[in-house]
Parts: sequence; C-alpha cells; structure tokens
Amino acid sequence: MKAKSLSIVALLAIVPGLALAKDKVVHFPFENAVIAATQSGKLDGTVKFYLAGSTPSGHVEVVSDYLLVTRRTNAFGKNDQKACDWALQSALIAMQEGAKEAGVNALVDIVSDFGSEYRDSTNYECHVGTLMAEVSLKIKRAKVQP
Repeated sequence: MKAKSLSIVALLAIVPGLALAKDKVVHFPFENAVIAATQSGKLDGTVKFYLAGSTPSGHVEVVSDYLLVTRRTNAFGKNDQKACDWALQSALIAMQEGAKEAGVNALVDIVSDFGSEYRDSTNYECHVGTLMAEVSLKIKRAKVQP
C-alpha cells in the first residue's frame, strides 16, 4: 500500500510539470516535410507549395486572400523536428485537399502565423511542448500557368 501511495504522489508531482511546460519556438526546413509527404504518397504532387519569398515561374493568378491552416500532433516522446514535420505534413495534406476542391494548383505566399508572422523562404515555424507540436500557416490559393 505504501508503494502505491508513493506512486500516486510521484505521478501528481510530474503531471503539473507537464501541464505547465512552456512551448519552444523552433524553425525547420519546409522542403523536408514536403519531400517526406510526397515520397510516402500523402501528397500527389499536383499542388505546389511556395513559401513567402519563393515565387513560382509563369503567370500567377491568386484566387483567395489569406486562409489559416493549423494542425497539432502528439509530441510526447518524439524529437522536436519529427513532431513538427508530422504536424506540417498534416497541414500540407489538408491544404492540398482544399486546393483541389477550389480548382487551384498552387499555394503561395505561405507564412507561419502564431499571432505574428514568420516569413522565411526555406523554413517554417513550429511551437512544440512536452505534449503537443503545432503548426499554423497562412496561405493564398493560386492558379499557376507556365
């Protein structure tokens, strides 16, 4: 009985620490997650993704103002990049589906946005804590013609 009581006390001491864990803000290469999602078949390549500062070649017709896409994933026991890339891949899949429904072939001017924008032509921002990783992106849908 004493061991059980000690286990409960130890668990109660740990849980508040997990709940109060502060988020870290990290930045990782956007292209790594796109390549991994494409290679695994989650993305089919019909929709292209362009971070702010990267412009597609050809004629670009933006058909929507900024849309916000946010995805979270379990980060417990995962390294930061793996958890963040997983959340980004989930967002990429949702963005691809939305683009196809809207009849567009590109998502442009992609920026991370957690209340203030993070613009980078190669990296995305992720907020990761002990339990969750989150990606929040603003995108514009566009039709690109060569």
